[in-house]
Amino acid sequence: MIELKNVSVTFQEKKKKIEAVKEVSLKIDKGDVFGIVGYSGAGKSTLVRVINLLQRPNIGEVIINQENLLSFSPRRLREQRKKIGMIFQHFNLMNERSVFDNIDFSLKYSGLNKQERKRKINELLQLVGLEEKQEAYPSQLSGGQKQRVAIARALANDPEILLCDEATSALDPKTTIQILELLKKLNQELGLTIVLITHEMQVVKEVCNRVAVMEDGKVIEENDIVTVFSDPKEELTKDFIRTAAHIDQALQTIIEHPTLTNLAVNEELVELSYVGEQTSEPLIAQLFSKYHVITNILYGNVEIVQQVPIGRLIVVLCGEENQRVKAREFLAEQQVKVSVLEEINQNKEKRKLQVI
Repeated sequence: MIELKNVSVTFQEKKKKIEAVKEVSLKIDKGDVFGIVGYSGAGKSTLVRVINLLQRPNIGEVIINQENLLSFSPRRLREQRKKIGMIFQHFNLMNERSVFDNIDFSLKYSGLNKQERKRKINELLQLVGLEEKQEAYPSQLSGGQKQRVAIARALANDPEILLCDEATSALDPKTTIQILELLKKLNQELGLTIVLITHEMQVVKEVCNRVAVMEDGKVIEENDIVTVFSDPKEELTKDFIRTAAHIDQALQTIIEHPTLTNLAVNEELVELSYVGEQTSEPLIAQLFSKYHVITNILYGNVEIVQQVPIGRLIVVLCGEENQRVKAREFLAEQQVKVSVLEEINQNKEKRKLQVI
C-alpha cells in the first residue's frame, strides 16, 4: 500500500544543513493503523508529509499502490492527493464558514452537484457524530467537535489513506479517547489505512497495530504493537513504554518513600513483566509454596494491547538469598522477565556495610 524507500529530507537553514529525515524505509500495509512515535524534532511530521509529497524528499522513493509518486505529473499528483486525507493538531478549520461549508469546500472540485454534495456532507456528519452541528461555526464547537469536522472534511473525497499529524495533542484525555475510537471505527468500517503521528505511546497503544519509533531523523525500531510493548529493544522505546505504563512514576514514588526502600538484608526490589497467558497464572503464590519467598507487591499494572494482556509488577522478594535466586530462575522459566533494581538494592548493601 505505502512504501518509503531510503527517504531522506534535508533543509538548508542559512549556513546550516538540517537532516530532518535520514534514510528511512517503511512499509505500511493496506488497512493498517500505523503509528510513528517520537519526541519533538524527531522528524516524524516531516516524514508523514513525504507520503503525500507535501514535502518532497531529497533522496528516496515514495510508492503507493506500487506506483512511485515522484514520477507523477503535477496533475496526476493532485488526483493522487485526493486519495490521501490529512488531519492536524489545530484542526485548520475556516472560522468564517459553518461546519457544512467547511466540509463543502473540500468538495469544490469533486464534480458533484449541489444536491449530491449536500447528501455527501450529511452522510459524513452522521459518520462522525455531528448531524446536529452542520450550521454551527468553529467558535461554537469544542475541541473534539472541531477535530470531528476536520476528520469529516478529510474524508470528503473518499480517501484510501488518512494521515493524522498529532491529531489528539490539543485534546483532553477523555476527548482523545473518543477521537481514537472514531479513528478505529473508520479503519474498520471504511477500510481506511491510517498513519498516526504522535509523541504519546498511550495514543499508539489505543489504536495502532504497528509502530515505528523515530529519533534524530531515523527509525530506530519498528514492529507490531504487542512486540514493541512487551519486548522493546531500544532505550528510547523502553522510555516511551515505561512512561505509558507509569513504571518510572511508580518507581520514583517508591524511591521517595523511605519505608518502601528500607530493605532488609534478605529482601530485594524486583521488576517483573509478562505477556499473554502468564497474566492469568498464580505465579506469585507459587514463589512461597515452592521456595518460601514472600512477595510484597508495591505496584501492579495490566494493559490490554491488541487483545493481549501485558503485565508489570514492582515487588519486594523476601527470603534466603539462594531461595530468591531459585525463585527468579523459576519466573524466567515461566517467560516472566525479571529485572533486579540494582540502584535501590545497592543502597541496601551500603546500609548493611555501615551497620557492620
